[in-house]
Amino acid sequence: MTAELLALDRTLGARHAAPVALRSVRAVEAAGASAVARGAGTADADLADPADLAELFEVAAWILFDAERHGSSYRLNRRALALTRRLPEEERSIELLVLSVLSMQQAHLMRPRASLRTSSAVLARRGLPPRVAALFHVREARAYAQLGSGARALRSLAAAREMSADGPSERDPSWSWWFDRAELDGHHGLVLAGLGDAEGAAALLHAAVASDGGPAYRALFAAELARVLARAGAWRDTDALLSALAESAPRVGSVRALNSLRQAVAAVGEGRRVPRALRGTARDLTVLLARELPPRATR
Repeated sequence: MTAELLALDRTLGARHAAPVALRSVRAVEAAGASAVARGAGTADADLADPADLAELFEVAAWILFDAERHGSSYRLNRRALALTRRLPEEERSIELLVLSVLSMQQAHLMRPRASLRTSSAVLARRGLPPRVAALFHVREARAYAQLGSGARALRSLAAAREMSADGPSERDPSWSWWFDRAELDGHHGLVLAGLGDAEGAAALLHAAVASDGGPAYRALFAAELARVLARAGAWRDTDALLSALAESAPRVGSVRALNSLRQAVAAVGEGRRVPRALRGTARDLTVLLARELPPRATR
């Protein structure tokens, strides 16, 4: 189940993977209820290897997060976390992935203090692999930016850059494969956008967008770049990017990315001296997004 969910999310994205993720979780829950009824089991860990079950719940939680279904995502993250903490110390790598997603979700929902508590608690641990430490410094930076602590956010980003400078290490967990240069550039850009540095944010988001490959959710960086450009009044660049995104939007699997694209369109509508062609592009995208976004996906 986990392998199928990962493949579906990587290729088509959360919009298409979320229903499958929910069905997978329900199948496990049904098996658990059946086991309890037969007197053969009493808890999640009785149904399968706890590490495998935690990974399934975590992958499903990530997909539901990217589909903007935050209640279900949060519950599954907490279940995954509880399972990982029952494992021997040497098998708890997945715990860090769960905490990473929780911290990101907290920031996404504008709960920066909760996000900062989650990321700082991990960074207080000794012996973190370099890529994991860099990832949590990025989470920390996003929270600091939302709290208005620009200097601290920039220091956290500098630490993330330093720890990523040598590339992957043998100590990095296998699940951290996606935290590469493009991912770091994209999140760095998001932090700078939050701090009001439109020029710096646009440069880094453009670098992230230009990177080849990557998971489907990285359409988020292109949508956020459009939002940065629109808010800066860079109308020519905004029109070019929104026109390209209008063509690809039906294939975008990340609901977070589609919601960011909607916010970019809204920024065009709020702009001054917007060219007529761009207003037409924005109207077309508004109609397209109304068709593509499910009602529960809006925040």
